[in-house]
Amino acid sequence: MHPTAASLARKGFWGRSIDEFKRLSNIALKLEGIKGPSGPYTLRDFSTPDSVDECKVMSDADLGGKSTASLDWIPASSTSSTSSSSPSSSSPSPPSSSPTTTTTSEPEPAHARFRGTISTALPPNRPSVQRTGYAAFRTLDRPPTIFGKSVWDIDMYTYLALRVRSDGRSYLINVQTESVVPEDLHQHRLFARRPGAWETVLVRWNDFVRTNHGFAVEPQGEMLRQRVRSIGLGLTDRVPGPFELCIAGVWATNDASEGYYHRNANPLQTEADADAAAAAEAKAGTGGGGRRGGAAAATPAPAPPAGAGAGAAAKEGKLRNKQGKKISWSE
Repeated sequence: MHPTAASLARKGFWGRSIDEFKRLSNIALKLEGIKGPSGPYTLRDFSTPDSVDECKVMSDADLGGKSTASLDWIPASSTSSTSSSSPSSSSPSPPSSSPTTTTTSEPEPAHARFRGTISTALPPNRPSVQRTGYAAFRTLDRPPTIFGKSVWDIDMYTYLALRVRSDGRSYLINVQTESVVPEDLHQHRLFARRPGAWETVLVRWNDFVRTNHGFAVEPQGEMLRQRVRSIGLGLTDRVPGPFELCIAGVWATNDASEGYYHRNANPLQTEADADAAAAAEAKAGTGGGGRRGGAAAATPAPAPPAGAGAGAAAKEGKLRNKQGKKISWSE
C-alpha cells in the first residue's frame, strides 16, 4: 500500500525519505511500470484530526471580501447523522440564508467539512477589487525527501476519485502541477449525483481543463501528470448563501467501478447546463455526437431536479477565453 500524503507530512525528513524509497521499490519489484499499478494511490485522506492542518483555506476575505470559509475535521460515526446544506445553485430561486437539513442513516467516515458563507459584497476601501464571492481549499506542498521535491506521479492512473457529500452547489476540482506558469490550474466540475449523501465521484485525468485566473488557456496541452503539486476544491458560483462540502478522501485509481463518472463534453459546465445540452442534442437527433470520444461507459446522468431547466442554468464557469469567446474542447 502506498504511504499517504498525511503520513509523509507528519514524519521527519529521513522518515519521509524511507517511505518514498519503499514506495518506489514496491513499484519496481512489482513491475508496475509495465503491468500497471496494483491498486489505488491515496493522495489525501482525512482519517486523522491533523489532516486538515495540511490544507490551506482561501476566500475573498483575503482581499477584504465578506465570504467566510473553514475546514474542520469530523470523526467517524456509526450512527445516523444530520448535516446542514444550502440549496443547489442550479435552482431557479436564490439560496435561502438558512441551510436545509439532511439526515442520513449510513455510517459516516472520518472526514473534513468545508463550509462557510459566500458573499458578493465588495470591500468599500479597495476599489481595485472588482469581484468577490469565492472560497476554496487545497493541500499544502509536500515536504521534500532525499529524492528531492515531493510531488505526486499519477501518470499510470486513469481517474481521480473523491469520496464526498455535497450540498448540490457547483464546486470545482483544482489540480496544480509543476507547470511553467505557476498560476495555471487544471479544473473540472465536481458532478455530485446525490446531494446530502456520501458518494464516490470519478473524473478522468485527461478531462481536466487548463485555466489561468478562471479563464481557459489556449492551447490546452496535457496535464503534467508526473508532477502534481496539490489538489483542492473551490466554490466560485458567486451565489450568496451558506455552503457545505464534506470530503473523506482523494485517490488515483484505474477502477471505473469505484464510483460515478459523469461523461460531459464541457468539464467546466454546470449540471443544469449539461442536462439542457443533452436534451437539445436528443431533440435535434444528434445522438450525443458532441461528447468526448473514448470515454468509459458511465451510469446515465440523473434527471434534473423539479423546477430546474435551461433557464435556471448558472452562468458562471462557462468555458471561455480571456476575450470572452466561447470555446469548445475541439478548439
